[in-house]
Amino acid sequence: MILTRQIVNFGAALALVAAAAAARAQAPPGPIPPPAHIQEPPKSAVRVNVDWVSTPVTVRNSKGELELSLAQKDFRVFEDGVEQKIEHFDLGGDPLSVVIIVENSSRVAPLLPAVRSTGILFSQDVMPGDVRAALLTYDDTPELRQPFTASGDAMERAINHLPTGLSGAALFDALSRGVDMLSRQPKERRRVILAMAEPVDTGSETKLGEVLRAAQLQNVTIYSVGLSTTAAELRAEARQRPSPYPPGISPMPGPPGIAQSPEITQAEATGGGGADLGALAVWIVQHVTATVKDNYLKVATAATGGEHVPAFKDHTIEKAVSQIAGELHAQYTLGYHPVGGNERGFHNIIVNVDRPGMKVRARPGYYLE
Repeated sequence: MILTRQIVNFGAALALVAAAAAARAQAPPGPIPPPAHIQEPPKSAVRVNVDWVSTPVTVRNSKGELELSLAQKDFRVFEDGVEQKIEHFDLGGDPLSVVIIVENSSRVAPLLPAVRSTGILFSQDVMPGDVRAALLTYDDTPELRQPFTASGDAMERAINHLPTGLSGAALFDALSRGVDMLSRQPKERRRVILAMAEPVDTGSETKLGEVLRAAQLQNVTIYSVGLSTTAAELRAEARQRPSPYPPGISPMPGPPGIAQSPEITQAEATGGGGADLGALAVWIVQHVTATVKDNYLKVATAATGGEHVPAFKDHTIEKAVSQIAGELHAQYTLGYHPVGGNERGFHNIIVNVDRPGMKVRARPGYYLE
């Protein structure tokens, strides 16, 4: 009886071994994992090479006026101290792709009527010529309101009908999406972001340094109109506060020369601080995960060669848009194939003009992984 049971168990074991072998024979071929003591070779890091650099350049004379009489021979471009051969030169005539980014969060709701009224300025001042523009808004998240179009009327309608959003202000995510949209435009087009926003970010997944690295590599210039949080709060409080005067009776005007609205701090009007924004912009690009407490928009514009224009009152919002639009159509564009390799790190760009008394603004450089 014992012998019979052993034979049965042995037969069952053989059947299990045969079934396992058959299963292995039927299994699809696949990679064989290496022994534990053998390590897989490390994956190669992704390298980004730059074979073309385009930098818009704004030149103003000693009076602060745009200087439009320069020729290619008047410019010299240096990258990391090495002079570059200028292979493309233009003054205001290159095709232009613009992503307009507007904060429409409830934080700035009292300022949105003034922002909507700028639609005609974009139509008449920004769009003429070979210009394609798109409109993004953002609150908690960015949202595309108008894909790229050459129609000034379409852009004007889109801006005129901006809705009021939620309370978030994901500025960095909106800038990141704008850079991504521009990266898909033909490289011969100048690439510009024009942001109308508070210098505030809440809840973005993207870091500012990441945005600026990408913008530099994609030859994107960022301009900004700084909406005032203080102005929005004051208007919201004024709407909520009951008037102490009887219906139909207005307060008497104050003494001549005395402002009728509370003052704003110089820090908000100018972006705050007397730091070298160019150096700060380079630092935040080099230290991509770090944060800064200075005006985010001023840092973004300094890092890409654009300009930040603060706006407190309605008419200053319109004036800021007109000022930036005028500069976009009066910029020099210099392009070159960089000489000196594609080493990792920050590559410094310096543009000089061989005329005395000229003030030159261009992007400070770009960062390679």
